[in-house]
Amino acid sequence: MKSVILSMAATAGLLIAGSTFAIDMPPLAKKYNCVACHAIDHKIVGPAWKDVAARYTGKGVTKYTYKGKEYPLIEGLVMKVSKGGSGNWGSMPMPANDPSGAHKADITELVKFEQSLANK
Repeated sequence: MKSVILSMAATAGLLIAGSTFAIDMPPLAKKYNCVACHAIDHKIVGPAWKDVAARYTGKGVTKYTYKGKEYPLIEGLVMKVSKGGSGNWGSMPMPANDPSGAHKADITELVKFEQSLANK
């Protein structure tokens, strides 16, 4: 009987935890294959998007430094996603996802979505 109760409690806990992160990656994240390296709530190859949002929206962060130059936060993050880079989250570099800038509006939408996760 005790094991049945423990199993039920564990199952309930998993259901509650699962519903906490019920936000899905947007279709654009799938289109640009962000999901190969990122998830919303846990590290894969790159950091969880919630962790990125927490780092860059907390403590009044309004700027992002990319390759030694300071930019407004969203613009700088869009550059990082578009052109790639390394050093912010460890040794694994982020590959360029839009080096020509042809999909800047899509990348901006993804960055704004990721930043919105800080409040969730």
